[in-house]
Order: sequence, then C-alpha cells, then structure tokens
Amino acid sequence: MEKLGLKTTPHPKPYKLQWLSDNDELVVDKQVLLTFSIGKYVDELLCDMAPMEVGHVLLRRPWQYDRDVVHIGVTNRYSFLHKGKKVVLSPLSPSEVCEKRKRK
Repeated sequence: MEKLGLKTTPHPKPYKLQWLSDNDELVVDKQVLLTFSIGKYVDELLCDMAPMEVGHVLLRRPWQYDRDVVHIGVTNRYSFLHKGKKVVLSPLSPSEVCEKRKRK
C-alpha cells in the first residue's frame, strides 16, 4: 500500500488467516478505502488488507450484497444499479485478453 500511496486505517475487528501462508497465521489488522474502476464503472470499497506478493481486489459477497448484484451464471455477467444506472460487468472475450497481454 505504501508504494501506491494509499492510507490505511486500523481494522475495527482484526482477525487471523492461515490459508494465505504456509508458515504462519497472518493477522488482518488494516483496511484501506480503495477507489477502483472497471470500464466506465467507478466505485469505492473499504478493503481488508493482507500481505501478498501480488495485488488483487476480490469483489465477493460484501460487495455483491451491498450493491444488490445479480450474477448471471450462464454468461458470467454481473448486473446491478449504480447511481441510478444499470451496470453490467462482462468477462473479456479471448481476443480482448490477447490484446491486453500484447500491451504489457
């Protein structure tokens, strides 16, 4: 988080995770308010922080329930209302994935 310049806050209810580390339990004791975008969709999310070698934002149950998200399993799309407008998040097509890999 330091490299990204994000300010952390103490977690109100720290907890331990065993499955992220082969050696020890990790203590999740910090949170960060993260602004993120997926295409035109921009949102803010309070995230628990755990030390990792890579960075991911996992939009799971709290995000889904807080925003009344509907997952359409057959198409793997997520649909919800955000600021009064319908948002549909769709997976990238194989050609879009190839194009993004070429740009890296």
